[in-house]
Amino acid sequence: MTRQDLLSVVQDFESPVYVYNASKIEAQYKRLNNAFKKVKKVKIHYAVKALSNISVLKLLRSLGSGMDTVSIQEVRMALEAGVAPEDIIFTPNGVSMEEIERAAGLGVQINIDNLSFLEQFGTKYPEIPVCIRINPHVMAGGNTNISVGHIDSKFGISIHQMPHIKRIVENTNMTINGIHMHTGSDILDIDVFLYASEILFRSAMHFDNLEFIDFGSGFKVPYKEGDIETNIEEFGEKLSERFNAFCKTYGKELTLAFEPGKFLVSEAGKFLVNVNVIKQTTSTVFAQVDSGFNHFIRPMLYGSQHTIENISNPKGRERFYSVVGYICETDTFANNRRIAEIREGDVLAFGNAGAYCFTMASNYNSRYRPAEVLWHKGKAHLIRKRETFEDIIRNQVPVEL
Repeated sequence: MTRQDLLSVVQDFESPVYVYNASKIEAQYKRLNNAFKKVKKVKIHYAVKALSNISVLKLLRSLGSGMDTVSIQEVRMALEAGVAPEDIIFTPNGVSMEEIERAAGLGVQINIDNLSFLEQFGTKYPEIPVCIRINPHVMAGGNTNISVGHIDSKFGISIHQMPHIKRIVENTNMTINGIHMHTGSDILDIDVFLYASEILFRSAMHFDNLEFIDFGSGFKVPYKEGDIETNIEEFGEKLSERFNAFCKTYGKELTLAFEPGKFLVSEAGKFLVNVNVIKQTTSTVFAQVDSGFNHFIRPMLYGSQHTIENISNPKGRERFYSVVGYICETDTFANNRRIAEIREGDVLAFGNAGAYCFTMASNYNSRYRPAEVLWHKGKAHLIRKRETFEDIIRNQVPVEL
């Protein structure tokens, strides 16, 4: 997408607005598949929570992707997008047994991450094969908000509880058809991930009827100029060799599975906002925009640094700005960032806005959630309407007081 393309999206659909480049999503999907071309059976399950618009799910389904889901609503969304139940894996955390049973009733692959439900489910439904989520106690990155493999994580069954898992499986006569781990996002050190994979391989040897091993995801994408990213090609080369060797030891060709979200959609997304006012204080120049952390929470929640480009005045003299929102609370997108001169009415584009951005939006301050647009084959397609006041109050029930 060019700057002019983005400006046309704002002109046609107003701001703030999310826009996703379909060709970038396709390129990332093909890149990941190609990195593991030496493995006979590879299955990518897109992490729906990253960006759950049904049009995006349909796009990924058309590429051959399955879906990784964490709620019964995401399961239904994937089915609505035309994904076959057998291509959907359900990996919840802390949900009710009733929700797991509802997902199982829809025919999707169940992935269980605690001993209590493993025993309950195996006792009640021994005929339904399940996957087990293992916590390898390996951190993927330094941010505990996105690293879920550490020892105090609520996710997964501890690798040290393998004797308990085996006891439950033997007592219930249930079938374990998959084993899974997810260490968290922003994997920087491939060797650390490969170390965690060795733990998963050792765990897999305890089960005779496996069909797949799911290595989760967490591949880092670049957020700013010069930022490092996971070398997916090197990673693919090393893990493929080790996976193929494991399959020979195991005596069966297993499927190598992944569940990427950010890797597939993050760089495809732009968040476009309009500058309401330039405000000069004694020490800071604020560019205040028509959005806030109600729409784009990652900088405030995770401290993530997204590129900010003035697409209305790209050749303007660079100045330092603090870009802030219109929420009646601190909602800073960037502090003292060097950006081409910003004028009131300019359009700013935030990069890496495809993953965990719209899906984490809210109606805080009773603001409307923005529209979403898919840029596909040179044309902008509206894939979610901007909310209205009627949407805000639709489920409220007024009472006479």
